[in-house]
Formats: sequence, structure tokens, C-alpha cells
Amino acid sequence: MHKLVERIFNWCYSLLKKWDFGETLSAYISLAVNIIILGILSYLIYLLFRFVLVRTMIIIARRTKTRFDDLLVSNKTAKYIAHLIPLLFIYKSVPIILDNFVYWESVFGKLVEIYIVLLSLWIIKTILNALRDHLKTDHKYSDKPIDSYIQVIMIVLWIFAFIFVISKIFDITTGTMLGTFGAVSAIIILIFRDTILGFVASVQVSLNDMVRIGDWITFDKFGADGDVIEINLATVKVRNFDNTTTTIPTYSMISDSFRNWRGMLNSEGRRIKRHILIKANTIRFLDENELAELKKIQLVSSYIELRQTEIDKYNQTHKIDKSVLVNGRNMTNFGLFRKYITQYLSQYPGLNKDMILLCRQLQPTPQGVPLEIYTFSSDKRFENYEYIMADIFDHIFASIRYFDLEIYEMPSGKSDFVE
Repeated sequence: MHKLVERIFNWCYSLLKKWDFGETLSAYISLAVNIIILGILSYLIYLLFRFVLVRTMIIIARRTKTRFDDLLVSNKTAKYIAHLIPLLFIYKSVPIILDNFVYWESVFGKLVEIYIVLLSLWIIKTILNALRDHLKTDHKYSDKPIDSYIQVIMIVLWIFAFIFVISKIFDITTGTMLGTFGAVSAIIILIFRDTILGFVASVQVSLNDMVRIGDWITFDKFGADGDVIEINLATVKVRNFDNTTTTIPTYSMISDSFRNWRGMLNSEGRRIKRHILIKANTIRFLDENELAELKKIQLVSSYIELRQTEIDKYNQTHKIDKSVLVNGRNMTNFGLFRKYITQYLSQYPGLNKDMILLCRQLQPTPQGVPLEIYTFSSDKRFENYEYIMADIFDHIFASIRYFDLEIYEMPSGKSDFVE
């Protein structure tokens, strides 16, 4: 092969020498002719190998079941490899063409070597991108930060490529280059601070399984509330529910607090925890006439009868004077309303009855007594969850008046009196 290349590029110089063109003129004319020949041959080699490699890879991709080779085709790996082959031909030809131009032989030889290294990195990048896309389609790796790993590998390769390029340009040995890099490591750390922090954070996020692609997270500091769509070395991308995108520095995932809703989504229900404020001055004891009227409400009818029998028995046993309602044991409209809501929730079809179901009273506030609903929706989808919660509280707002209770509302400042 080497002898064939020599014969191709030496014929012009030998012919010119025979025609007595002179040493210098023959060398320059031969150089110009050889550059043209080199360009034509390199382009023909590129076309040939591009056709062969691309067609071969397409045929293999169609005949195999694996998707990886399809991704190699879509990432144009074969085309970049086809660029590399004529470059190797040029690299072998430069010393022969520039045999009489020692200085330029050294310069162009270095440039070709540098270009080969950079092109090789680009080929590796296309292969890694194909591997990344392939792993993302695999269920086992779909939630892993594959982008971070690919970026770390590429950064390491680029560092080695940079060392090689500098050593070639300035004729410095690799050992000297590494020593120099050690001396300026503080500057390197300062320049690549975010990258280093992102790399460490990516490793910790992956090892501790803090965030996966597809997780719903809430990060108040950055205004993020949506699904994680990408985790890479520097950032975590979140598609918010309003279809905007928030970019969060990866190291913030370990330095700041955020909420990951994965546990809720993987559980059997989504929590409903909301309260209303009842006016304290509307809470009172119920007399027999009021209890008789409330027995018409089916959900608490049997409860009232059972509870009233227990209360009457207690009061009679202890000879309680019921001429004053506060004496002895009594039922309140608030307590009966809590029982009503509990019964209503236990029969509501959208709730998970195997999880906690409470209607509870909280610590009184200056605005009233909080009545909190604490239960779990069996449907965890956002729109259905909101519908279930609204449906429950619609019923609470509409039914509270039957128990002679009132919900606290801030004064509007407007008078109800109209002239």
C-alpha cells in the first residue's frame, strides 16, 4: 500500500525532472499536482466508503430486531466513519507529498493528526448518543440519568483530547502536560466548578434514587411543579403542568429541599387534607325536637337513635336534671355533623377505604374551629383527584346548614343595607 501511494505521488516529480524543469520548479509543480490528486482521491474514497458503510448499516438495521443499529443510522455514525478513512489516507500521503518541504510536512502532519482525534471523538459521541437513546427505551433504564453518565464520559475524553492537541502543537510530552495541569488544577476547578458539582450531584441523585425521569417533583425555590423530563450533568429539566419548562441546577437537588411525589403515585391513594372553618358561636347542644328532625337524615338516623338511647340511660341512672340542657350528656350539632361527614365519606365511591379516613376537629383559631377532612382518593390522576375533592367539599358546603352551623367568611366590608 505504501509503495502504491509513493508511485502515485512521485510520477509527476520524476517526469518533470526528465524534462529538465529544475529541482525547485519540479518540486513546486509536483506539489500542486499532488495536492489536486490527493483531494480527488480522498473525495472518491469518501464517496465509496460512505456508500458502502451507510448501505451496509441500513441493511443490517432492517434485518435485525435490535433497535441499537437503527439509532446508529439515525445518529449518522457511518457517515462520520466514512470521513475518517480518507483522513487516514491523507495522513499516510502527507509525508510523501511534502517530502521536499520538511517544515510544512510537520505542520500538516500535526493538523491531520489533530483532526483525526477530533473526528474520532465525534464518532464516539454518536455511538454514545445511540446507546443513550437505546437505554432510554428500555424500561429498566428509562428513569436513570443516562445523560449525566454520557456527559461525564465525553468530558473525560475531551480532556485527554485537549492534552493530546496541546502536546502536538507545542511538542510537549504528555508527562509534562499532566504536570502542568496539576499546577493549574485550582484554576481548572474554578472554571469547571458547576460541572464538578453537577457530576457529584448526579452520582448522589442516582445512587440515592432521589429523582428519576418521569417523577413529579415540586421545587418552590425554582418555581418547578411538574414531571422530570431530563437529568444531565448540569441541570434537571422539569416540564410544569402549564407546559412551561423549568431548569434546575443538578447540585440544587442535594443542597436544597424539594418534594418528590413518587411515593404518593406508587401508593394506593392520593391524600386529601383540607379543612373548613366553623363559626364557634354556632356550635351548641341539640334538644329532643331538633334530634327528631335530624333523624330524617338517613346517614345519621340509626346513629342518633343508638346514641340517644345511651345518653338517656346515663342521664336517668345519674338522675340528671335535664331542665337545663347543659346538664349531663348531650349531643352537639357539630359532633353530629362530623359523624354525618364520616358516614358520607365511608360511602363515597372515589375514596380508598383501606387507608385512613377521618373527619376531625383541629385546634380552634381566631377565625373559628377547623373541621378537617383527611382521607385518600383512589384515583391519583390530577384532574380526577381535584374533581373528587371538589365534589366532597361541595356536599359539605351544601349540607352544613341542615345542622344549623355556619362557615366562617372574612367580612367583605360592604353593607347588606340597601336604600
